[in-house]
Amino acid sequence: MVKSSQRNSAVTLEDVAKAVGMSVSTVSRTFTPGASVGQNAKSKILAAARELGYRPNAIARTLSTKKSRIVALVVSYLHNQFYPTIIERLCKLLEIDGFHVLLFVNEETVREQTHTDDLLLEILGYQVDGIILASSLISSRLAKRCHDSATPVVMFNRISKVRGVSTVASDNYAGGLLAAKTLLDRGAKRIGFIAGVEQASTSIERERGFRDGLAQRRRALDARECGDYDLHLACDAARRMFNNYRSRPDAVFVANDHMAFGVMDVIRNELGLSVPYDVQVIGFDNVPQSAWQGYALTTLEQDADSMCKAAISQLLRSIHQTKPARARHITVPVRLIARQTTKEPKYPASA
Repeated sequence: MVKSSQRNSAVTLEDVAKAVGMSVSTVSRTFTPGASVGQNAKSKILAAARELGYRPNAIARTLSTKKSRIVALVVSYLHNQFYPTIIERLCKLLEIDGFHVLLFVNEETVREQTHTDDLLLEILGYQVDGIILASSLISSRLAKRCHDSATPVVMFNRISKVRGVSTVASDNYAGGLLAAKTLLDRGAKRIGFIAGVEQASTSIERERGFRDGLAQRRRALDARECGDYDLHLACDAARRMFNNYRSRPDAVFVANDHMAFGVMDVIRNELGLSVPYDVQVIGFDNVPQSAWQGYALTTLEQDADSMCKAAISQLLRSIHQTKPARARHITVPVRLIARQTTKEPKYPASA
């Protein structure tokens, strides 16, 4: 039985060890993520800790081990549902390995180098063990500074030429090729594309693949606008595309699902056109809302599970190695999810 006076004082590991009759090192391992302790011993230690009111000090453990067990995750925005999905999966997978996630939401409207430096200083101030960068514009600059400071870093859903920095991304180029093939096989005659952020590698690669896919069938892009990966700007882009072009597109590839929802709303609700009979629409990501009956969007699916597992595997490899891990550039395949915003195929691929 624990004395009431003991509960009112600062309880230490030594107090818990004395209460259960075990060594301090065994008790310490119980509160160290990833450390091995027998289940019976762990149950006794945790029961005694609760009775005593012991609280492990994560800050003290950081000072003694030089490891915080914290990974920083930098994203651009959360309104695109692809990123909340990714955050949830990264957190769950990292938790299995005894890590926690510290989230930084970086505004894409700020482009200055000084902001990159300030953000890095803020992140490193938390003594994070590693960083996952999923921010569209600032990632390459920040990744180089992380690498130069010997902080393990992985760029997520991005491609980059930053030397020594690992990347994990979907095969955005192949996705663009597949989008072109899908629309052409379904009889599209006048084809448009609504880009994301112009400087973002994701949008650049999707558009490059899309244009090449059209060219392989001796076709060209008939209309192009930019929506900056923003719902409202994508709506404006759709209005320009369908009101200002002499020949209205009968198919459009939108660089992500989040924008595609707005584009579909404009086509249906403002222009009074039918999807897919007047205009076929393809998105990119396959976020949960894409399957909702109100949209039923045909889209290119990013394999979020494989991307998250690959990013964490590479980051932990860098964290645990005493010397810098070799950079890897991992490309994850995409696949078409055909729903109700495209027609049934009419023409074979060779047409």
